[in-house]
Amino acid sequence: MRAGFIDLAGRVSIVTGGGRGIGAAAGLELAKAGSDIALFDLDGGEAGIIAGKIARETGVKARGYAVDVRKADVLRGMCDAVAQDFGGIDHLINNAGVQFVAPLAEFPDDKWDFVTAVNLDGVFYGTKAVWPHMAARKRGRIVNVASVHALVASPYKPAYVAAKHGVLGLTRASALEGAPLGITVNAVCPGAVMTDLVRKQAAQLQQSYGGGIGAEEALARAFLDLMPTNRFIDPEEVAQLCVYLCSDAARSITGAPISIDGGWSAH
Repeated sequence: MRAGFIDLAGRVSIVTGGGRGIGAAAGLELAKAGSDIALFDLDGGEAGIIAGKIARETGVKARGYAVDVRKADVLRGMCDAVAQDFGGIDHLINNAGVQFVAPLAEFPDDKWDFVTAVNLDGVFYGTKAVWPHMAARKRGRIVNVASVHALVASPYKPAYVAAKHGVLGLTRASALEGAPLGITVNAVCPGAVMTDLVRKQAAQLQQSYGGGIGAEEALARAFLDLMPTNRFIDPEEVAQLCVYLCSDAARSITGAPISIDGGWSAH
């Protein structure tokens, strides 16, 4: 249900990693608030399917685009295409993310490059690509889906933790430059959200813990044991926070890391 003070009608939102998980949920929740939706995903076909469902359910204009966030020129071109297709860009949810889990001494160099390229470089490239469009409208909202790992660390995730700490630094630097332009930039910091990115870590975590434990126990040890609420977060919860940060009600919130982590970072 749309909150009475949130009305995004006439706005245009881009969501990266929009083909599944938090990204797909963010697209739907933004559409429920009235925004038109552009979903970016490496799998453009899946993004198109999700966009079609969003359009049918909410009546907004929605479209999927095949985008590799590691490529600055691709992101720039696709953001320009969205501005042409939809008439402008008002919101960017930098959500695309990947994970790899291994002890630091065994962490492959190519996986470091892959994780940091998607999780950090992609946020920079996306922010840079939408910036002139938002500046032209004298209003913009950028929400970086960071992680509780932007605030605290966990073992076996050196690339992810480093990238997410970097996202928080980029958020703060962008917020300072965006303030005179009417652009806010914030980072939402979820704890364990039950998405494919979390599920796929089970096997790697089992190995990192030395084997001998099941997948559910490995996930619980890595995530739920650190969350006082002791439950996985629903993607819709994170999506609804993103919607609020895109609204005019949040116009004075910028440069902020906002935890939605079941108490993880309160330790």
